[in-house]
Amino acid sequence: MHYQDKLQVAAAQINASFGNVDANLERHLEVITDAIDRNVELLVFPELSLTGYGLGSRVMQVAMPLEDERLAALARACGEMQAVVGFVEEASPGEYYNALAILQHGEILAVHRKLNLPTYGGLEEGKWFTHGNELTRTEIRPGWSSTQLICADLWNPALVHAALLPRPTVLCAPINSASGIVSEDFSNEQNWLLNVRFYAMTYGTPVIMANRYGPEGQSHFWGGSRVVGPRGEVLAEAEDREQLITATLSRTAIAKARFELPTHRDADTPLIRELMAGYR
Repeated sequence: MHYQDKLQVAAAQINASFGNVDANLERHLEVITDAIDRNVELLVFPELSLTGYGLGSRVMQVAMPLEDERLAALARACGEMQAVVGFVEEASPGEYYNALAILQHGEILAVHRKLNLPTYGGLEEGKWFTHGNELTRTEIRPGWSSTQLICADLWNPALVHAALLPRPTVLCAPINSASGIVSEDFSNEQNWLLNVRFYAMTYGTPVIMANRYGPEGQSHFWGGSRVVGPRGEVLAEAEDREQLITATLSRTAIAKARFELPTHRDADTPLIRELMAGYR
């Protein structure tokens, strides 16, 4: 057993007050306090948890630069716990990202900007946001690290593969998934479970999926937040309500899963790069 074998993690299944950053900030501070009381070491909020989702042209009104005092207040509240928070980042005047702030030790450790902006079904993020172009990886504490992908990022398998090549121990997956948003025949509720269990099992990497629960306009965000272990097993799953769910991850279990199915070891990146040369 590794000397840093256990990690306590959590997913915050909450709803967002649409466009009301200050109200959402207070809710985040409440959840952070609750998580710290439960000895959580890694806490994941949903995508755009500080703003709500269907922002359209209101993106400008809710955007924050990294120097915003509200992000600093959240970072201070986290203390030793690492928290992943969704917000709209203002990178420069008129340049906005669907982003995650990774907070710990009173600082913003990193920012992940959404790479895959969907423009299908009822989704039109490509109209309002700029595409990100980098992956992120952060240290939680010795023996534990995380990488972060946002919602549709996980529907591009190449992005997931690239994010997991550096061997993070945990994949954080904040999402904003509403029932029927893709089409009437595509079940987000069923297919998200398939998605995260597949990646967890294939790469021997636990996944923390945090979705919203509740209404926004005509949309209903169905929740289903879960923590999935390194063999694809569901360790914790939220009920149909706002809820903070927790689970304990084992580094030894991750090691065993990766040793038995060595996806990372056998990835053969040079071959994949050669095969993909010439494709846009």
